[in-house]
Amino acid sequence: MATVILVRHGRTTANATGMLAGRTPGVTLDPVGRDQATLVGARLALVTLVGVVSSPLERCRETAQLILDHGTGSQVTLLEPDLTECDYGDWQGRALSELSTEKLWSVVQSQPSAVTFPSGESMAAMQARSVAAIRRHDAAFEAQHGPGAVWLAVSHGDIIKSVLADALGMHLDLFQRINVGPASVSIVHYGPTRPSVYATNTDGGDLSWLGASAPAAEAAVGGGAGHPSPQTARA
Repeated sequence: MATVILVRHGRTTANATGMLAGRTPGVTLDPVGRDQATLVGARLALVTLVGVVSSPLERCRETAQLILDHGTGSQVTLLEPDLTECDYGDWQGRALSELSTEKLWSVVQSQPSAVTFPSGESMAAMQARSVAAIRRHDAAFEAQHGPGAVWLAVSHGDIIKSVLADALGMHLDLFQRINVGPASVSIVHYGPTRPSVYATNTDGGDLSWLGASAPAAEAAVGGGAGHPSPQTARA
């Protein structure tokens, strides 16, 4: 299958003030967030992307465009509703410091599979739709461009954490162990037998090796030789 680069949107005005933005319209990147997204674009400048898929929310579309401004191949962003932020219902727009006093907060931390946000979405439904969307697009890009295809998905923290948990074979109740910071890069390859997670929550480092060759179908016993060096990948 293809390889997906999962990027969380850059820091927003809501992130900076400690507000749970959810699906609130008009939440955009702050200056730090724009710089973060620009840095991701620089990291991906040597990677040819066969496609870009984004959550429809402004902060993700803005992040995707700042990445594409570096000329990473595809210049068209597909909007995918199933990669949008979790519907936090009545929690949306409230301060995290206030929400942390709610009884539901401890359940979100310890047993997210049991959580349905008041007047909102369950975390299990959030994971189901987001994982299905990633796997659907991944299969489509692989069918069109071959197993060496690399594509980009720009989404939200809890969405990416739930996708990574699925790829790692973790129960949703363990997904709070995964950190996904603003504008972080995570990488998953969906092989014929299982997913392989190549990176999580990175905010620096060379990515030119992506697309140099299709990832191996099977895991190398002992760990293998790794990906090409930056010099080799650029040759």
